[in-house]
Amino acid sequence: MAGREEGKEAEIERLPMDLLANIFVMLTSFTDLAQASSVCRKWKQAVKQSLGRRESLSFAGWKMDDDSIARLLHHAYGLKELDISRSRWGCQVTDDGLYKMSLANCVSKLTSISLWGVTGITDSGVVQLMSKAISLQHLNIGGTFITDESLLAIAESCPCLKTIVLWSCRHVSENGLLVLVSKCRKLQSINVWGTRVPVDCFFALLAIRPALQIKPG
Repeated sequence: MAGREEGKEAEIERLPMDLLANIFVMLTSFTDLAQASSVCRKWKQAVKQSLGRRESLSFAGWKMDDDSIARLLHHAYGLKELDISRSRWGCQVTDDGLYKMSLANCVSKLTSISLWGVTGITDSGVVQLMSKAISLQHLNIGGTFITDESLLAIAESCPCLKTIVLWSCRHVSENGLLVLVSKCRKLQSINVWGTRVPVDCFFALLAIRPALQIKPG
């Protein structure tokens, strides 16, 4: 019996690192990934390799903190889509977390970021993250407390931006939206539902970019 168990362990040990990494790419549970990483040194390395092969990561609904997300991002160098939207039991991300995330190499390649409902962040963290997200095309930052300071940073750093969700961002103003639409020349859609900008602002935005799709509140 003992010999049979040793044989099983030997068979697992003989799996190539590349194959292990491909298997771990299919895991969607970060709990499972953490458990796999603790099996042995080889599996830990395979988990790291699998993160590097992922093009999208979603932490929505998972209990994650600043440090755990930042650690994963530093291994996910091929990442293009990042979702850290908050749910009832989800991510507890702060400005410190956004700063640590901004240091990951993958941030400059991200085309989609969702920070929906992450109320623990402010302009400080958003500005830092956006300054590195130079390839960003889709941004959902609805349900946060950002102000025009974040909009100006997005306008300066994200020239490829196509869509942005500002749902219920009640601290942004007409001035911030005008700068955003003026500088983001590829912008196609903007969701301003629940904001406090006047209706006249929408006409001003359309005067700058007539084809812009505006979802007003």
